[in-house]
Amino acid sequence: MTKKVDVAIIGGGPAGLAAAIGARKAGIENVLILEREACLGGILNQCIHNGFGLHTFEEELTGPEYAARYEAQVKALDIPYLLNTMVLEITPDKRITAVNGDGQLEIEAGAIILAMGCRERPRGALNIPGTRPAGVYTAGTAQKFVNLDGYLPGRKAVILGSGDIGLIMARRLTFEGAKVEAVIELMPYSGGLKRNIVQCLDDYGIPLKLSHTVTEIRGKKRLEGVMTARVDENRQPIPGTEEYIPCDTLLLSVGLIPENELSKSAGVELSEITGGPIVNESLQTNVGGIFACGNVLHVHDLVDFVSEESERAGTSAAEYVLGNHNQVRRRAKIVAKDGVRYTVPAAIAPANISDSIDVRFRVSGVFRNQCISVYFDDVRVQRRKKMILTPGEMEAITLSKETLENYPDVQTIVITIEKE
Repeated sequence: MTKKVDVAIIGGGPAGLAAAIGARKAGIENVLILEREACLGGILNQCIHNGFGLHTFEEELTGPEYAARYEAQVKALDIPYLLNTMVLEITPDKRITAVNGDGQLEIEAGAIILAMGCRERPRGALNIPGTRPAGVYTAGTAQKFVNLDGYLPGRKAVILGSGDIGLIMARRLTFEGAKVEAVIELMPYSGGLKRNIVQCLDDYGIPLKLSHTVTEIRGKKRLEGVMTARVDENRQPIPGTEEYIPCDTLLLSVGLIPENELSKSAGVELSEITGGPIVNESLQTNVGGIFACGNVLHVHDLVDFVSEESERAGTSAAEYVLGNHNQVRRRAKIVAKDGVRYTVPAAIAPANISDSIDVRFRVSGVFRNQCISVYFDDVRVQRRKKMILTPGEMEAITLSKETLENYPDVQTIVITIEKE
């Protein structure tokens, strides 16, 4: 079966839903969402804790409640979607090959929005020595077992990595009667939000051991325990600091990776830092007419920012299809420097900025009483003091169109961390 659409969206999670709404509101009627799961909402369906929607709806919602708000908007706008549909390939000329219960589907799109989300780093990527017993899960898998399937993975757990899903699962397991012995973090700082450390660990007396790692997994058929150790500045275990922790469950919360296999098939250029596409101010990739948003672009800390960014991607895709997209030749390159790991977008064309643009980024370590500075070539145009900057919190600076127009010949925009 062959189908033609103006805007095709790969993924029906929070990013895909917001992108579809943005495209429809911008004047595109022929929009189609392709979702591989049996329902819309993506990962939010298993995130039954609250804390979503404070920016978008100014109230605290659970993940399913937040997803339901956007799903209701999609249905109210009569935006079509296909569930249980797996996209197999995207070509640079914006042809999509997918399969579902009706067979193979070929879709020709005027524009494509990548909104596939992210996935967890697997255990195999960690190279932990020891046996391979039952009882070792990624934190997201355990979350699905507990929240959707009603299974408790174990009674005594250790969590490796202090990403937000791991922190939230420490509290969730405690609610279900399990004992969380410790959260072990390789880095000297947590990878999660400060509020999750307080609400999920501190409030329940769960220890967070920074600069530690799991050095060995023990057990045959079922996990019996893990050996941990403190690490030095080179992240190597320090002899004599080993500690054995008996447990029947080990959860891995060691980071998320943008799901970009389809992006590669389309010829999209990926960032070595984020693993996601490199995009300009319109969230367009190097392949004309292919846009990216949400966690497939870079891993966000709040879903509210995913929705905001994705609706903008939908608007940009609509402008591309309608021929309202400015085809500019010169863009100012954005450079991340001295503590700033990356920026999204990676380049800006002032002609495509209607009012202002937020440039989002993460820092490479913990910085206290420092300043975020923005340089247009060698001229500092913005400076903001921050009491603390951490890798777990996504940061943003806003560049106004007026500022950009005051420097029409700027070649490089540098975002850096500086002392006061």
